[in-house]
Amino acid sequence: MNVNASIWDRLTRVVASLAAVAALVWVAVLYFPLIHQNEVMRQQIVQLDRQIREEEAANRQVRLEIDSLKTDPKTVERLAREQLGLARPDETVVRFETPGQ
Repeated sequence: MNVNASIWDRLTRVVASLAAVAALVWVAVLYFPLIHQNEVMRQQIVQLDRQIREEEAANRQVRLEIDSLKTDPKTVERLAREQLGLARPDETVVRFETPGQ
């Protein structure tokens, strides 16, 4: 009788161990897609943070240009000469064209 009881005890332990392993595998299978999704989202966060830093740098540059246009008359004059082709009344404008235009 003692032998049968020890066999059932061992079988009970084996079944309990297998049930615990099955539960762990089940949890792993359920959470693996979430872990993968979390990693993808972390990569997106890193990419978006980099993009935010780039846009903030571009924003700072544009603000500096705007401030320069508001406060520095030499900047306004330079842009009028370069982009609009304007000159002072006593100046002669010489434009160079590249061949083929």
